[in-house]
Amino acid sequence: MNAHPEQVKAARSRPATGHPIATLIEVVGSVIRGKPEAVRLAVVTHLAGGHLLIEDVPGVGKTTLARALARAMGGTFCRVQFTSDLLPADILGVNIFDPGSGQFRFRAGPIFCHVLLADEINRTTPRTQSALLQAMEEDQVTLDGTTHHLPRPFLVMATQNPIEHHGTYPLPESQMDRFLVRLSMGYPDRADEKQLITDQTRDHPLERLEPVCAPADLLRARQESQSVALDDGLLDYLLRIVEGTRTHSALALGASPRASLALSRAARAAAYLDGRDFVVPDDIKELVEPVLAHRLMPCDGADDVATRRDHVRAILADLTESIPVPL
Repeated sequence: MNAHPEQVKAARSRPATGHPIATLIEVVGSVIRGKPEAVRLAVVTHLAGGHLLIEDVPGVGKTTLARALARAMGGTFCRVQFTSDLLPADILGVNIFDPGSGQFRFRAGPIFCHVLLADEINRTTPRTQSALLQAMEEDQVTLDGTTHHLPRPFLVMATQNPIEHHGTYPLPESQMDRFLVRLSMGYPDRADEKQLITDQTRDHPLERLEPVCAPADLLRARQESQSVALDDGLLDYLLRIVEGTRTHSALALGASPRASLALSRAARAAAYLDGRDFVVPDDIKELVEPVLAHRLMPCDGADDVATRRDHVRAILADLTESIPVPL
């Protein structure tokens, strides 16, 4: 189902005011100054049932975004600082022997929350990174043969410094594929940075932020967003983009079927945020790079990470524009 460009523009200018999710975006945006796209992508990720990887330099608001989202949705929040000596049990929890009962008792780790901030995830070893895989895929963890369910909705927001920095471990492809979206916050412009300084003259805006919804509202919105219609023609358009990454001569690794599912869920969530019950081509186009770029591996052996990413972005842009949009 397609819509006239003017209809799309109008839909984007009138989100569902009064809806808990619209209010959520508004209050989080009041804390994260000048980054509406980052806030939008974070909420799209949450509505799509995925997880978010934020890659950027320190001090641009990555932790604040996670804390603001958790507080505004009325959920629990935990932050884990990933270091080289962090163990899986430090995240998941451990079974402890209770002498009184003569049985082992499970002590839950910090992962048992609604929003987990995995800070500088690429500073820990691959073994500890892999401890998150089951939780991110199934919303549960299994220890010593016993499965423990996580609170719902569950969101991992991981931060990562550029891998050129010393003491970092690049995330394996299996881990990257479990992040629905990767984004970069970037520096604020002068006006927003000035307002940020003014806002924090006496206290941090986070201290004044009150919950505007509950985790149950997020779960309900997640279900509603995934009922948004995705026309067969647009689904074929989406799949042709994904398939294009698998056959492109400049890519050694294309997007997986998990990526196809992620892009379709994200497109539905984006349409839902814009107050529509159907997906339009622009919903897919705006999400191709955030959803697919971090899953792809170029064939060239460039050592510079920025160069490789620019190459991947150019490939995705070319695929998106060269594949005809269904009428």
